[in-house]
Amino acid sequence: MRTLVLNAGYEPLAVVSFKRALMLVMNEKATVIRSDEEHPVLAASGSWDRPSVIILTRYVRTPYSRPIPVSRRGVLRRDEHRCAYCARSATTIDHVLPRSRGGRDTWENLVACCLRCNNVKGDHTPAEMGWELRFTPRMPNGRSWLVRGFERPLPQWDEYLEAA
Repeated sequence: MRTLVLNAGYEPLAVVSFKRALMLVMNEKATVIRSDEEHPVLAASGSWDRPSVIILTRYVRTPYSRPIPVSRRGVLRRDEHRCAYCARSATTIDHVLPRSRGGRDTWENLVACCLRCNNVKGDHTPAEMGWELRFTPRMPNGRSWLVRGFERPLPQWDEYLEAA
């Protein structure tokens, strides 16, 4: 179970385990805004609702100008796990301009790719293969990309992520 942590100004900060969230609440560093009553946390000293969304009691300053680091997981998430060439389910990433030809590990040069297309393309560019990308790859934007641990949002987080 995961918990969304909001800064004191209600902007999303991170996604943490429910255990970490409970510790923040018990140490009075955060307050529960939304909880999961269906799955309470049971202990010898009592039971608590499992926190789904918490808000910090003090504002935490975050650097907004930091670039989003490139990662395999990030590329697959940006491309919605769909191949950039054939739109099938993607499990690998591909360098549009192959690394052997000077292609770099950048958001603009990496795309999600299915294993078949990746093997067929090999060390060629899409133009040499007569292929076209379904979209122009670029660095993702939006507050959710800066939230630590944010991968798959839970439905109960929607109202807190809309402003992000």
